[in-house]
Amino acid sequence: MSISCEISNNTNYLDGHLIPFFKMHGCGNDFVLIDNECLLKKENVNISVLGKNICNRNFGIGADGMILFMPSEKADFRMRIINSDGSEAEMCGNGIRCFTHYIELKGRMTKKTIEVETLAGIIKPTLITSESDEAKIMVNMGTPKLKPKEIPISGFKGKSVVNKELKVDDRTFNITTVSMGNPHCVIFLDDLDNFDFKYWGEKIENHSTFPNKTNVEFAKVDDKGNVTVKVWERGCGATLACGTGACATLVAGVLNNLIDKKANIHLPGGTLEIEWNDNNELIMTGSSMIVFTGVFGI
Repeated sequence: MSISCEISNNTNYLDGHLIPFFKMHGCGNDFVLIDNECLLKKENVNISVLGKNICNRNFGIGADGMILFMPSEKADFRMRIINSDGSEAEMCGNGIRCFTHYIELKGRMTKKTIEVETLAGIIKPTLITSESDEAKIMVNMGTPKLKPKEIPISGFKGKSVVNKELKVDDRTFNITTVSMGNPHCVIFLDDLDNFDFKYWGEKIENHSTFPNKTNVEFAKVDDKGNVTVKVWERGCGATLACGTGACATLVAGVLNNLIDKKANIHLPGGTLEIEWNDNNELIMTGSSMIVFTGVFGI
């Protein structure tokens, strides 16, 4: 299967102003993938507005984010991610698996491991298996950053923020913060089922202590090798999965002596296998699936 910027001459609706896309997901975290070369043929396209409109689940295609496939001067390819609220994300673990699968489907995958330029740096995904509409991909997500200024988070001193108290309205949470190129706040709870993670997720995302806002992971440790997580993504809200969030949760769990350095992170949309290796790198393994393909008009 392949996709290009060319639209059939027989397609004459919307005055030919059509852009082809792939709708894909990783563990239910869904994206609309577009070749940026197609957008370059259109004038005055506001990427932020376009992403917001495309991701609208009632009036658009519907997705957690829009991903642009672009050329790179630093790596094999460049990935740009626009959240459903129109903001731009530094990185996305589930998104980069879909991006890698998309490259394979375009016939551009000339080697098993590629380098992808993101706002969080160069990320190296490896295609393990590909069976048309589904692929299994391993991603070297790089090293976690723990210093408060790297998250960033204000109001905390020291080399890291591990199991520290954060007061949010009338409630106090014990937080651990990690950056995987984007900010994460991980909170371990004994009971996820009866916890209003959407209410508190939004509150914490926008808390003044996070100058760039933050992703929030609410986690329950099942055992040393398994953690159940609910995700509130910055710029998206509640999502079925978050790859960088799964990595941040593993790091937070290890730093709090709750889990092993290799564990299954169980998210509402599926499970990701995460390992924190001896080189201080996070290795994420999971799937990517095509939902459908089509065209939309500008």
